[in-house]
Amino acid sequence: QVQLVESGGGLVQPGGSLRLSCAVSRNIFSFHGMGWYRQAPGKERELVASISTGGRTNYADSMKGRCTISKDNAKSTVVLQMNSLKPEDTAVYYCNAAGGYWGQGTQVTVSS
Repeated sequence: QVQLVESGGGLVQPGGSLRLSCAVSRNIFSFHGMGWYRQAPGKERELVASISTGGRTNYADSMKGRCTISKDNAKSTVVLQMNSLKPEDTAVYYCNAAGGYWGQGTQVTVSS
């Protein structure tokens, strides 16, 4: 059974930064891709960023230029660095591994 555990969420002021980390119980190289999604209250879950086995990245238009996804195969972790955060970035952020594996989510709240 694969486990994904997110950490790094919290309360941050507008314009601030957060670094989310996802620890995976299996070597992430075995997955076709990894990603971060988010879900705000009353909204559908949406892709924030993804990274392929080969390191190709993809970002939601709303996050381009404000976040970076990276991975460490040796440590089986995926990191999402978010900068210039806005109130509309408030959501529960979920780590995803291709094949339908999800973490429990970590809350990000952007508010003054």
